[in-house]
Amino acid sequence: MAAPRRDTRGIVDAPGLFTRVQFRRRTPAAPLRPYVEHYWLIDWDLSEPYATHVVPHPCVNLVFQRYADRPGFGEVAGVGLELFAQKLAGRGRVCGVQFRPGGFRPFAPERPATDWTGRRLPLATAFGPTDAAGPVLEPDDEDARVAALDAFLTPRLRAGPRILAQADLAVGLADRIRTDRTIRRVADFARAEGMSVRALQRLFAGYVGVSPKWVLLRYRVHEALERAASEAEVDWAALAAELGYSDQAHLVRDVTATVGVPPTAYVR
Repeated sequence: MAAPRRDTRGIVDAPGLFTRVQFRRRTPAAPLRPYVEHYWLIDWDLSEPYATHVVPHPCVNLVFQRYADRPGFGEVAGVGLELFAQKLAGRGRVCGVQFRPGGFRPFAPERPATDWTGRRLPLATAFGPTDAAGPVLEPDDEDARVAALDAFLTPRLRAGPRILAQADLAVGLADRIRTDRTIRRVADFARAEGMSVRALQRLFAGYVGVSPKWVLLRYRVHEALERAASEAEVDWAALAAELGYSDQAHLVRDVTATVGVPPTAYVR
């Protein structure tokens, strides 16, 4: 069984968050793993409010959440286009499903991924009326919560062969963009994969929810922010070149547009 990834990419001030909450990632059931990256579980009991910020990944999440002042509920969170902020106070719990980029469509095959992009919608929008929030959020036992997520998702992996084949293609291409630093231009990437740029763009619109260029830029920003948070001194010009930017100024513009402050201010 492959372990969930351990990096903190996308979490702004991960050390600050982890001192205030219990945060775990868990692996889904085997049939779900081609499409689900991991489950993420958070519990907190805070004496003072805390605001957490996340630079979203290019993927859909299901988010089951319970806050001190409201009953549990579930949402479909499409690919977030902006920095996401959430205030945590008192006691609460979140059980989330992070799909792989391109991996949500097999569970909701009737709608293109762009229908969810930039939106947070009730769970029923995708799956019809459901009482899944209770079984997922109520158990204190972590394994029981994971089992409830497996039980919710497994029967909903219902797409036909064509949707699954296209989803598999989209998942694979998005993963290449994430892991292959030699990919710097969408046109070159499409050509290497034997596709036209337009075909690649249509595939990502239907299954990922954002363009391949957006995915490429977002993963660059994720890596830049993680490096900035983990290294005592950052050579921004060298990092820009390593990530495929034309110059340091281009990297600074992307980071600033994503998190609202320049990289040096982010580090401070």
